[in-house]
Amino acid sequence: MILVGGVLLLALLLPGLPLGEWRAFVLDTAQFAFLISGLALAWDLLARTGQLSLAHGAFFGLGAYSAALLAPGLGTLPALLLGGAVAALFSLLLGLSTLRLQGMYFAIATLAFSEVIRTLVLKAQFTGGSIGLPVQPAFAGAYPLGGYYLAVAVLAICAMVSLLLGRSRLHYAMAATRQGEAVARVLGVSVVRVKLLAFMISAFLAGLAGGVYAMKTLFLTPYDAFGLGRAVEALVIPIFGGLYTTAGPLLGGLIVVSLETWLRLRIGEGYLVVYGLILILTILFLPKGLMGLLARRKGGRHA
Repeated sequence: MILVGGVLLLALLLPGLPLGEWRAFVLDTAQFAFLISGLALAWDLLARTGQLSLAHGAFFGLGAYSAALLAPGLGTLPALLLGGAVAALFSLLLGLSTLRLQGMYFAIATLAFSEVIRTLVLKAQFTGGSIGLPVQPAFAGAYPLGGYYLAVAVLAICAMVSLLLGRSRLHYAMAATRQGEAVARVLGVSVVRVKLLAFMISAFLAGLAGGVYAMKTLFLTPYDAFGLGRAVEALVIPIFGGLYTTAGPLLGGLIVVSLETWLRLRIGEGYLVVYGLILILTILFLPKGLMGLLARRKGGRHA
């Protein structure tokens, strides 16, 4: 809780710090890191039910395109909320047909869903197709830091939802479902209802992050918004930071995006090889992520 609060406070104060000539670059990188951390937190919420989703890149893209198309007529905040609602609606439709699947079968179904949505957006005329879609900036550009603080707000909302769910009755139902659906049913848990609710909340938050991302980049293409890389980021970051926690995906997202940016500046496109190698080694030697490492060190000091 203290770590989460400290990160959010730093995010709020960052624009006022003396960043010098790196100010624009640092704020842009931080904004992207906040959104990816929010996406990772959203993915982790569904993972708490034991489901491995590869559809969060699609929910991110649905929120991005929906917000981009709606913002000129409705304004920034209504467009973002409706973008999240569109993602949640699609997650409901997907969930009703796939949430009885488990493990790799569910993962493959969600991956197929992502590819179908990307193809539809690629072929549709109102989305700009393969040419792309220009996006109105947040608040029509009236506030220079409007997009940055929207990213901070998305991160805060995702973190708050994660913390609240971790202290609610739903947390125990999700944990029971993850441990074993048969046992959960014996305990009186409505497994399908729990997974559907987690799926919708998770997709809404992913769509919300996608909407702010669209207003940050000012231009969308299906290859970017619906790329498999988004789904992989959403999956890898919680594993790196620590699954089923709030601080894990948040801290993991900030570190991974910072590392990725540094490697990109140092070695250009080759950064992907080093980046992948570092993540593989981390997953192999830190099975419980960064939070597991911090817990071990804390336990060692108390021993």
